[in-house]
Amino acid sequence: MRCAIKRLQVEVIEFFDAFVEAFRSFNGSQIADRYLVAYVAVRADGSMSCLLTRTEVARYFQSVVDGYFGEGCRSCRYKDIEVVPIGSQSALGTVTWDLLREDGRILTTWRESYNLVRREGGLRIFVSIDH
Repeated sequence: MRCAIKRLQVEVIEFFDAFVEAFRSFNGSQIADRYLVAYVAVRADGSMSCLLTRTEVARYFQSVVDGYFGEGCRSCRYKDIEVVPIGSQSALGTVTWDLLREDGRILTTWRESYNLVRREGGLRIFVSIDH
Protein backbone atom coordinates (compact mmCIF):
# COMPACT_ATOMS: atom_id res chain seq x y z
CA MET A 1 0.00 0.00 0.00
CA ARG A 2 2.76 2.47 0.92
CA CYS A 3 4.53 1.77 -2.34
CA ALA A 4 1.34 2.53 -4.33
CA ILE A 5 0.83 5.80 -2.44
CA LYS A 6 4.46 6.80 -3.04
CA ARG A 7 4.09 6.04 -6.78
CA LEU A 8 0.91 8.13 -6.88
CA GLN A 9 2.65 11.02 -5.14
CA VAL A 10 5.50 10.89 -7.68
CA GLU A 11 2.94 10.76 -10.51
CA VAL A 12 1.11 13.83 -9.18
CA ILE A 13 4.38 15.75 -8.72
CA GLU A 14 5.35 14.93 -12.31
CA PHE A 15 1.90 16.09 -13.42
CA PHE A 16 2.32 19.48 -11.73
CA ASP A 17 5.90 19.83 -13.02
CA ALA A 18 4.54 19.36 -16.56
CA PHE A 19 1.72 21.79 -15.76
CA VAL A 20 4.29 24.48 -14.84
CA GLU A 21 6.03 23.90 -18.18
CA ALA A 22 2.74 24.21 -20.08
CA PHE A 23 1.91 27.39 -18.17
CA ARG A 24 5.20 28.97 -19.33
CA SER A 25 3.85 28.82 -22.88
CA PHE A 26 0.90 31.09 -21.95
CA ASN A 27 -1.00 28.97 -24.48
CA GLY A 28 -4.51 28.05 -23.35
CA SER A 29 -4.62 25.01 -25.63
CA GLN A 30 -1.44 23.52 -24.13
CA ILE A 31 -2.79 24.06 -20.63
CA ALA A 32 -6.18 22.58 -21.63
CA ASP A 33 -4.42 19.32 -22.57
CA ARG A 34 -4.22 18.59 -18.83
CA TYR A 35 -8.01 18.74 -18.36
CA LEU A 36 -10.94 16.48 -19.12
CA VAL A 37 -14.16 17.56 -20.75
CA ALA A 38 -16.43 18.32 -18.96
CA TYR A 39 -14.35 20.37 -16.52
CA VAL A 40 -15.68 22.29 -13.52
CA ALA A 41 -13.78 25.27 -12.08
CA VAL A 42 -14.78 26.57 -8.66
CA ARG A 43 -13.35 29.95 -7.70
CA ALA A 44 -12.58 31.09 -4.15
CA ASP A 45 -15.74 33.24 -4.15
CA GLY A 46 -17.85 30.14 -4.88
CA SER A 47 -18.63 31.02 -8.48
CA MET A 48 -18.34 28.16 -10.93
CA SER A 49 -17.75 27.43 -14.58
CA CYS A 50 -18.67 24.17 -16.27
CA LEU A 51 -16.85 23.80 -19.55
CA LEU A 52 -18.34 21.21 -21.89
CA THR A 53 -15.96 21.15 -24.87
CA ARG A 54 -12.22 21.17 -25.32
CA THR A 55 -12.56 24.47 -27.19
CA GLU A 56 -14.30 26.01 -24.15
CA VAL A 57 -11.56 24.73 -21.84
CA ALA A 58 -8.82 26.12 -24.12
CA ARG A 59 -10.58 29.51 -24.40
CA TYR A 60 -11.09 29.63 -20.64
CA PHE A 61 -7.41 29.07 -19.95
CA GLN A 62 -6.32 31.44 -22.69
CA SER A 63 -8.39 34.14 -21.01
CA VAL A 64 -6.88 33.25 -17.62
CA VAL A 65 -3.26 33.34 -18.80
CA ASP A 66 -3.85 36.49 -20.88
CA GLY A 67 -5.06 38.18 -17.70
CA TYR A 68 -2.09 36.93 -15.70
CA PHE A 69 0.34 38.06 -18.41
CA GLY A 70 -1.28 41.50 -18.48
CA GLU A 71 -0.73 41.76 -14.72
CA GLY A 72 2.98 41.04 -15.18
CA CYS A 73 3.10 37.29 -14.61
CA ARG A 74 5.82 35.49 -16.55
CA SER A 75 5.91 32.08 -14.83
CA CYS A 76 4.54 30.10 -11.91
CA ARG A 77 5.61 27.58 -9.33
CA TYR A 78 3.88 25.34 -6.85
CA LYS A 79 4.74 24.28 -3.31
CA ASP A 80 3.20 22.56 -0.29
CA ILE A 81 1.83 19.67 -2.35
CA GLU A 82 -0.59 17.25 -0.70
CA VAL A 83 -1.79 14.07 -2.41
CA VAL A 84 -4.75 12.01 -1.22
CA PRO A 85 -5.57 8.78 -3.08
CA ILE A 86 -9.24 8.33 -4.03
CA GLY A 87 -9.60 4.73 -5.12
CA SER A 88 -7.14 3.18 -7.54
CA GLN A 89 -7.55 5.62 -10.46
CA SER A 90 -8.10 9.02 -8.82
CA ALA A 91 -6.46 11.45 -6.43
CA LEU A 92 -6.96 14.81 -4.83
CA GLY A 93 -3.89 16.97 -5.40
CA THR A 94 -3.61 20.25 -3.52
CA VAL A 95 -0.90 22.85 -4.11
CA THR A 96 -0.08 26.44 -3.30
CA TRP A 97 0.54 28.42 -6.48
CA ASP A 98 2.83 31.44 -6.81
CA LEU A 99 2.54 33.55 -9.95
CA LEU A 100 5.92 35.16 -10.59
CA ARG A 101 7.02 38.38 -12.21
CA GLU A 102 9.93 38.38 -14.65
CA ASP A 103 12.35 39.21 -11.80
CA GLY A 104 11.04 36.25 -9.75
CA ARG A 105 9.03 38.31 -7.26
CA ILE A 106 5.65 36.89 -6.31
CA LEU A 107 2.69 38.55 -8.02
CA THR A 108 0.01 36.54 -6.20
CA THR A 109 -0.44 33.30 -4.24
CA TRP A 110 -3.40 30.98 -3.69
CA ARG A 111 -4.17 27.40 -2.74
CA GLU A 112 -5.98 25.09 -5.17
CA SER A 113 -7.21 21.50 -5.04
CA TYR A 114 -7.57 19.30 -8.12
CA ASN A 115 -9.59 16.15 -8.63
CA LEU A 116 -7.38 14.04 -10.87
CA VAL A 117 -8.18 10.83 -12.71
CA ARG A 118 -5.93 8.48 -14.69
CA ARG A 119 -6.65 8.35 -18.39
CA GLU A 120 -4.65 7.23 -21.38
CA GLY A 121 -1.68 9.57 -21.43
CA GLY A 122 -1.66 10.20 -17.68
CA LEU A 123 -3.52 12.16 -15.06
CA ARG A 124 -6.19 14.68 -16.06
CA ILE A 125 -8.09 17.28 -14.04
CA PHE A 126 -11.89 17.20 -14.01
CA VAL A 127 -12.57 19.60 -11.11
CA SER A 128 -10.46 22.34 -9.53
CA ILE A 129 -11.32 24.40 -6.47
CA ASP A 130 -9.54 27.63 -5.52
CA HIS A 131 -9.32 28.33 -1.80
